[in-house]
Amino acid sequence: MGTPLELLSPADQSRLRALRRMKAVALGALVFMALVFVTGFVLQNDIDAFAYVRAAGEGGMVGALADWFAVTALFRRPLGLPIPHTAIIPNRKDEIGRNLGEFVETNFLEGGVVRAKLASTPMAARLGSWLRQPEHAERVATEAAAMAQGVLRALSDDDVQDVIESLARQHLIEPGWGDPLGTWLERVIETGAHHGAVDLAADSVSAWLAANPDSFAGLVSRRLPSWVPSVAQRLVDHTVYNEAVTLVQAVRADPEHPARKAIDGYLSRLAENLQHDEVTRGKLEQAKATLFDSPGVRRLAAEAWGAAKQGLLRELEKPDSGLRGRIRDALAEIGGRLEDEEALRARVDAFVTDAAVFLVDRYRHDIASLITDTVERWDPQETTEKIELMVGRDLQYIRLNGTVVGALAGLAIFTVAHALFG
Repeated sequence: MGTPLELLSPADQSRLRALRRMKAVALGALVFMALVFVTGFVLQNDIDAFAYVRAAGEGGMVGALADWFAVTALFRRPLGLPIPHTAIIPNRKDEIGRNLGEFVETNFLEGGVVRAKLASTPMAARLGSWLRQPEHAERVATEAAAMAQGVLRALSDDDVQDVIESLARQHLIEPGWGDPLGTWLERVIETGAHHGAVDLAADSVSAWLAANPDSFAGLVSRRLPSWVPSVAQRLVDHTVYNEAVTLVQAVRADPEHPARKAIDGYLSRLAENLQHDEVTRGKLEQAKATLFDSPGVRRLAAEAWGAAKQGLLRELEKPDSGLRGRIRDALAEIGGRLEDEEALRARVDAFVTDAAVFLVDRYRHDIASLITDTVERWDPQETTEKIELMVGRDLQYIRLNGTVVGALAGLAIFTVAHALFG
């Protein structure tokens, strides 16, 4: 391994130690077979049975060396020799990545496979049971609040104000107000809904008159000639005040008062003109444009967004805020419904399954390309080390098994040959 031990993760360090132990065991088996072969070779002339020992040792060495070559050739060139079809992983890294991506795409990222797996998993029931517990609902609410705060703080105030201004202009300012406002006013008059507003206005004026009689002092008398006696001036002002009070009381008491009829008639004409009279409609649009001029709209958008943002941030930051509490209660309620209502669980499971299948079918190649692209970015040496750490220990068992199988095969071949031709 080229990477220093201290630079590896704890898990990789453990794998490396296990790999080194298995390499030592496999090498030890090869050395043992070599000793067996030497012993058998030296003593076979004196003791015939040692010919079998020599054959077993010889076969074990051949098996051990062949499997050592095969395993080593996966990761590097054996003994550094430029032998064809060796160092397979570093030389064919990109092709291996593409094949692996295609394998995952074909066999795992397939709509039927995903649907079958999700159909056998009670996702909604598990989610409902989990969310129903108060501590879990609190945890989700806390995480959601933190995420929402992050989003709010990340948003550009100028960009949000531009969006608000654009939406206000598109849906509030640019459309004509005449037709909808006239239609609405016409329906109000037809249903008599405006009578309550007239009653409220009459009550308010009556209360104001009762509380402010002095406001009429000089209201008319100051316009009279100076030679009119002061007594007469006060009488005129008092008379005007009394007439105003009488008129307002009469309007309050009589639903059919001429003043009410006059208001009804005016509102009816206004509703008609808003829908059909171009002059009235033009005046309304001009007043609207004056009210919602560009600086005004911009300022309104800024104030609305600023107030909403600060209010939301304050509510989201406080664990005991009403907003956090409502989020927590809503999550717990959703969990309870998911756990109790089978029809709702079925709909949620079906929706999640359909969504997952749609995403897999549509983006399966893009998802699988993560494997291909990631492997292509890896350094060949680093890739070799990663794969060897993951599977190298198991591959050493091939060497060990090859040693044992080779020894048994050598013994069997020599035994059969000796029996036939000895």
